[in-house]
Amino acid sequence: MKLAISGKGGVGKTTLTALLAKAFTGRGYRVLAIDADPDANLAAALGYPSPETIRPIAEMADLIEERTGARPGTVGAVFRMNPKVDDLPDKLSAEIDGIRLMRMGTVKKGGSGCVCPESTLLRALVQHLLIERTEVVLLDMEAGIEHLGRGTSEFVDRLIVVLEPGRRSIETAEKIRELAEDIRLLKLGAVGNKIRGPEDEAFLEKNVTGIPLLGFLPYRDAIIRADMESRPPFEGSEDLVSLADGMIERLLQEKAPS
Repeated sequence: MKLAISGKGGVGKTTLTALLAKAFTGRGYRVLAIDADPDANLAAALGYPSPETIRPIAEMADLIEERTGARPGTVGAVFRMNPKVDDLPDKLSAEIDGIRLMRMGTVKKGGSGCVCPESTLLRALVQHLLIERTEVVLLDMEAGIEHLGRGTSEFVDRLIVVLEPGRRSIETAEKIRELAEDIRLLKLGAVGNKIRGPEDEAFLEKNVTGIPLLGFLPYRDAIIRADMESRPPFEGSEDLVSLADGMIERLLQEKAPS
């Protein structure tokens, strides 16, 4: 199963990604978690002891030059558009408790449509992850979906939009849905986070249109403290892993052939 997780900044994309990763491994799946958010903190959320030591691929200038034939930042360079990437997940991923982790990093160029060696390598890597890898792949993304494209969107089992009860979160979800439709990524789902009670659930159920709700995660002070202390959100909150597992069960049932 290949899942991309997106949403407005601060809604809890990384928390959900970590919970899903934990729940998938609990079911015996191998998991490859990809931090594709510029504000990278998935390593800490998974409990990796030294997150700062995981170097983003976009900053590996020697690797990018080796694989594309051009060094990042070179003006007018000619480079390979189909670089070799199939060995990178095994070479560059860190592992903790059965979950492998990679950091994409940010392409420091103007414009989301940048065609440069680093963006070419990252796109080729995402394509490989979604099309050819056999483990569960979880992409923790920012509100945009620039790492995806028409050539890979059909291999995403679901683009999950994380929401919190609020108009701005819903407006961002609508923009993400429009971006997804542009690349024909039509398999969407939503998860409500920071839910304080039935009123919050009812608000999202009423106002989220065009994206089916997969479930809800409650507001917890413990999750905020865990984030402040760089601890996994599932430490001491096994019920949250169970809620994520319920979402996985729904996704597996919908994916299963009838």
